[in-house]
Amino acid sequence: MNRRHLLTMLGVLGISHQIKAATPTAKPQAVEPLRLSDSVWKKRLTADQYDVLRDEGTERAHSSVLNTEKRAGVYHCAGCDLLLFTSEMKYDSGTGWPSFFSFLPGAVLTKTDFKLIFPRTEYHCARCEGHQGHVFNDGPQPTGKRYCNNGVALKFVAKT
Repeated sequence: MNRRHLLTMLGVLGISHQIKAATPTAKPQAVEPLRLSDSVWKKRLTADQYDVLRDEGTERAHSSVLNTEKRAGVYHCAGCDLLLFTSEMKYDSGTGWPSFFSFLPGAVLTKTDFKLIFPRTEYHCARCEGHQGHVFNDGPQPTGKRYCNNGVALKFVAKT
């Protein structure tokens, strides 16, 4: 089932599909929306990136080299290059996906996801609305959050 089918089904069931801004901890970055057609996204992204970013898929655990990335640097959205996280926000959650305890202000939007029946908080890139992952309340301090990200949805740029 792809994203459109799910949203249609949720609409029929009367379940809201509203994307809202996540609460940033500092002044948000200015973000201009990027809206492209499916055909342009398919040309711009690999098949795996398209599945995750556009159809809200999930990559297999432990499949991303970014899960074990330890260098200093920054993480951008693989779809539109928006800066989402810094290496200082990353930690090893033991889940098999790159995890972060926070995000850069204004970088992500959230919505409620009912794909597994029970509600979860899904987050997306604030610019292209590309699916990144889910946020959970079992992360480290100072936020207590775990932004569990699909590595294929990210681009890492090492600090030089």
